[in-house]
Amino acid sequence: MNNEFGLSCVLFDLDGTLLNTAPDLTTALNKALVHFHYPEVAVDFITPYISYGAAVMIETALEQDVSDALKAEILEWLLNYYENHIADFTQLYAGMSELLIILEAKGIPWGVITNKRERMTHPLMHALDLTRRSACIICGDTTAYSKPHPEPMLTACRQIDVSPEECLYIGDARHDITAGKAANMKTLAATWGYLNPDDNPQDWGADALINHPNEIIDWITNQTHALN
Repeated sequence: MNNEFGLSCVLFDLDGTLLNTAPDLTTALNKALVHFHYPEVAVDFITPYISYGAAVMIETALEQDVSDALKAEILEWLLNYYENHIADFTQLYAGMSELLIILEAKGIPWGVITNKRERMTHPLMHALDLTRRSACIICGDTTAYSKPHPEPMLTACRQIDVSPEECLYIGDARHDITAGKAANMKTLAATWGYLNPDDNPQDWGADALINHPNEIIDWITNQTHALN
């Protein structure tokens, strides 16, 4: 750790934290629903379920008894469509580009830990020219366990060769904070993400809530000053 912020790395959840993937994911879902003769769903209705994965999005959208075989068929159609339209509208959240530039200028590596599959994550990161800049990309199927298990977090630390206690993890779902805390990382709950109306991020046990990416550097700076 050789920087003024007192951090070895900053790690991000992907969907709803680093990237706004909702436009492409909800489009893929509605295309799949129409293909299988189901009505489309409102974007605002389905967006809070993005953090739980495409299968949960389908379950929520159908709101009726559908066989597991059909749900699997819809899921595969959705994923195939999404794979071919993975970055049509997806982009970094406002303020994230500036944050990454600051971290890179300070020599602080950053990376991604997501429950999204490798099949989708790597092409998306590449499409947005983020792969070459990130120190690690840990996906939902990279390790034997996904978040909320700490193994993805610890795997990221091993890849970057840093201590978890010197890392900050930022996510928009309870399982993000649970995983980060279990790995002994500092954690920030991002309230700009895909929160469900029933979510209470203040109860997740994060070190702080942040409402905009611009607040991340301020939080890091304040923590550094408090330790000095």
